[in-house]
Amino acid sequence: MFIMNGIQDAVAIVTGGSTGIGHAAALRFAAEGANVVVADVNVDDGEQTVAEIREAGGEATFVEADVSDETDAEAMVQTAVDTYGGLDFAFNNAGIEGESDPSSEQPTSNWDRVIDVNLKGVFLGMRAQIPAMLEDGGGSIVNTASIAGVVGFPGLSPYVASKHGVIGLTKTAALEYGRDGVRINAICPGVIETPMVQRSQEETPEQMEQVTAATPMGRLGQPEEIGDAAVWLCSDDASFVTGESLVIDGGYVTQ
Repeated sequence: MFIMNGIQDAVAIVTGGSTGIGHAAALRFAAEGANVVVADVNVDDGEQTVAEIREAGGEATFVEADVSDETDAEAMVQTAVDTYGGLDFAFNNAGIEGESDPSSEQPTSNWDRVIDVNLKGVFLGMRAQIPAMLEDGGGSIVNTASIAGVVGFPGLSPYVASKHGVIGLTKTAALEYGRDGVRINAICPGVIETPMVQRSQEETPEQMEQVTAATPMGRLGQPEEIGDAAVWLCSDDASFVTGESLVIDGGYVTQ
């Protein structure tokens, strides 16, 4: 495994850290020597992630958090500060897909929930994380967008809008805090073999087969391929990268 610079003994928050991409990133942060705060609404799987890290000799703490809740967003940062003495990295990864309907038929409740988690959740996370990083002299934030942040997908208007918003939010914050030593980037995963995609495969198998077939590499991505990229963006190896939206999709949007 390639060893990344600047992760050892750092403090990292991973939201949505119980499964999928967040789980993979939490394990990689810990393998690189970081102290990890795993934040999620899924308590059982979140605590399991922490257990895996500790069993491998790493250090981690779980905090139950709804990223769309202002109090929870602040509490997870305070947990990092109180437990490990500060905050160096944050991976704002928690997200939901919502319901699939044409735009004119989208329920307001679905729109509100998807925007609250996927976009407001990233905003609240950064708003709490950046001051803690500034106190430590800098840090790095990675926000999970999607290929749905750079292209459209029929039936998923709230999800697509939220992920486009994450990219815009990332670029704006990167401009605001670059001179203060806080780097802020986004990753744009393609179709990754996560519980979210597995649900889509069950609900719309033909559509998922079409997306996979349209991917030049001809396969789904793996959570580790995305989690590793998020950790790399936090590392010193990416020290001149900020405001970037890194597409990791097997070539899907290059067509």
